[in-house]
Amino acid sequence: MAWIVAVVLFVEALGVAALNWFLGIVVDRQDMSLAGLDPDMMSVSSKIGGVVFGLYFALCGLVALLVALRDRRPAGFGRVLLISAAVVHGLLGAFTWGLVGPGAFLFMVVVLGLIVLLLMTYDAQEGPAPERPGDAPGGDGSPVSPPAAPTVP
Repeated sequence: MAWIVAVVLFVEALGVAALNWFLGIVVDRQDMSLAGLDPDMMSVSSKIGGVVFGLYFALCGLVALLVALRDRRPAGFGRVLLISAAVVHGLLGAFTWGLVGPGAFLFMVVVLGLIVLLLMTYDAQEGPAPERPGDAPGGDGSPVSPPAAPTVP
């Protein structure tokens, strides 16, 4: 399942980077300003934004790929990165319904669901808790001998 999340995030990284690069080229060729903004600056910022978001989603895909290869849940920075990607997809899903349409919303929700499923399933697959040295062989948690009685000075 983590393989699917990794592939989807890598494809999304390429798609986001390519779309923003294309939009930067369109803005550059139109040579029009929007509310007095410099068209060259808008073009460059669109391309930079595409590269940054593409690298962000590629890094999230790399974390998902490492989860698949190691067969362990993500920890530390990787876990935070996947949680932030889930939040980003939730927000983008909310915006795409009104701006792009139900198809883009469905894609965002599916990716959000895949990321959350990745985070939740690997949490549940942790092994049983290791036994503590003071546990009784019966496994009921009672100590082997009663505790010492308190003393009065």
